[in-house]
Amino acid sequence: MKPIKVERKTTESHMTVILDFSPITADYRSRIKTPMPFLSHMIEHIVWRGGFLVSTDVRLDEFVLGHVICEDLGICLGKAVGKYVSAMTDEGVAGYGAGLGIIDEAKAECAVSFESRAYADIDLGGLAIPDEVEGMKCEDLVTFLEGFAQGACCTLHLELKKGQNAHHIWEAAFRAFGIALGAALAQNPARHGMTSGVAGAVKFTIE
Repeated sequence: MKPIKVERKTTESHMTVILDFSPITADYRSRIKTPMPFLSHMIEHIVWRGGFLVSTDVRLDEFVLGHVICEDLGICLGKAVGKYVSAMTDEGVAGYGAGLGIIDEAKAECAVSFESRAYADIDLGGLAIPDEVEGMKCEDLVTFLEGFAQGACCTLHLELKKGQNAHHIWEAAFRAFGIALGAALAQNPARHGMTSGVAGAVKFTIE
């Protein structure tokens, strides 16, 4: 399948995301361009654990706002992934998956399901997470994930299980997210023409 390109333009930002299922190449990091190094690092974890390439380009007006970057980029990536799931339905795609991410003392669990239902539940697990990590607000990392669920119209549950180091905690979280996505996007010919939910494809009539 050819790469999926999504562009989102507003008066605040111009975001471009390319989702490519070619083999991961040595230059995969150079494809991830955001003004927030730690966000780029989190997307790197999605790529590495998910097993697909992601290219990003972020252009902003004169205001460089972390919330806008994370929300808009999350929506774009979600749109690209949602398009892939829809396009692969005839061939057969899992449509749901779960993942466990760990690094050192930190652990997180994530599950996603593509059933045309946009919902994100991010459970911080009562961990003592600081307001900022590596120069960005932790709440903006949550915003990125919420934006993804909105863009993909999927259900996303993420639970932070343990950890003391904020960098490690979010690495575990995004590793879990990447693993869950990789499982959800895996081809499965046995599910030819099927959706991940028993309700089937959602159709609306609006008059």
